[in-house]
Amino acid sequence: MTKKIFLLYFMATILAVTFSSCDHLGTPTSSGRPYEVLVVIDDSLWQRPAGRALFDVLDTDIPGLPQPERSFRISQTSPQRLNRILNIFRNIIKVEIDPKQYTQTKFKYVRDLYASPQVVMTIQSPDEEDFARFVEHHSDVIIDFFVKVEMNRLINELEKKHSVVTANLAREIFQCELWAPSEIKSYKKGKNFFWTSSNGATSMVNICMYSYPYEGPQTFNKQYVLAKRDSVMKANIPGSLPNMYMATDTLCTSVRPIVVRGQYAMETRGLWQMENDGMGGPFVSHSRVDTLSNTVIVVEGFVYAPEKMKRGLIRRVEGSLYTLCLPDEQARQIKINIPEVEITPNNN
Repeated sequence: MTKKIFLLYFMATILAVTFSSCDHLGTPTSSGRPYEVLVVIDDSLWQRPAGRALFDVLDTDIPGLPQPERSFRISQTSPQRLNRILNIFRNIIKVEIDPKQYTQTKFKYVRDLYASPQVVMTIQSPDEEDFARFVEHHSDVIIDFFVKVEMNRLINELEKKHSVVTANLAREIFQCELWAPSEIKSYKKGKNFFWTSSNGATSMVNICMYSYPYEGPQTFNKQYVLAKRDSVMKANIPGSLPNMYMATDTLCTSVRPIVVRGQYAMETRGLWQMENDGMGGPFVSHSRVDTLSNTVIVVEGFVYAPEKMKRGLIRRVEGSLYTLCLPDEQARQIKINIPEVEITPNNN
């Protein structure tokens, strides 16, 4: 960043630290906004191919949004400028390149080193070329790591304060536990379905939940999942006129298998639109099998925020999806697991 931008950011950080609180052990509260990363790297190295490779990884677009939005807000400082003001960033990546100390490239991390909550990742490498290859090869791992860290922080907040309306409906209709953002208070019920919304004047975050019978592996192919979504939304989320209803933009939708609480799940991500209307936005859903009732339970978050950035909003509802606890699961074991291991080129 330029010296002017860095100076403004530095002054803003001082003010934030001045008025921030500390926990009972005296550990400073971390600074920075969600999905903001401070890269600690030599200024000249930051401008060379190795630094540009790391920047390009962090600067990747979030999938499934109607307009390009970056995965992270990136700041940079040299090791010499890392002081008590800057080292309390919530997410820090330190770059260490030294052929005398390291024979291979790897990264490791530690939590709450200077502040709380905080994650400090260190990427160690013997040379710049190997560093660039490593971060490019492990780009998905690096992005996924920090996304999960932030979602765990959100889940910690949701545990303390979440939507009572959404939690009650999840228990009443599906016998499940689900934590959604506390601003979600409006709701609509249907058959094996509910929709809750923040119902804001300029933007809305929404959570839907519905179920249908599990009919074998074909239940989890893309066409089947999208067809079910369209039929459920058409029946339960109509527009203001008879020919208006929510539908999926199938050309801008992707699915992938994921693991939630040690079990198979399908993540669906893309865009929704109101047929014969101008409304639309991003959505993300998890489809999981309730083995007690042999049904597929889908929990979905979708956002409506015209002319606004949607990164924070969609990630806010996406974090809620990971809190879903099926009837045979323990409600308190719902945080995303991040393995405490070092990642090296030998364990891709």
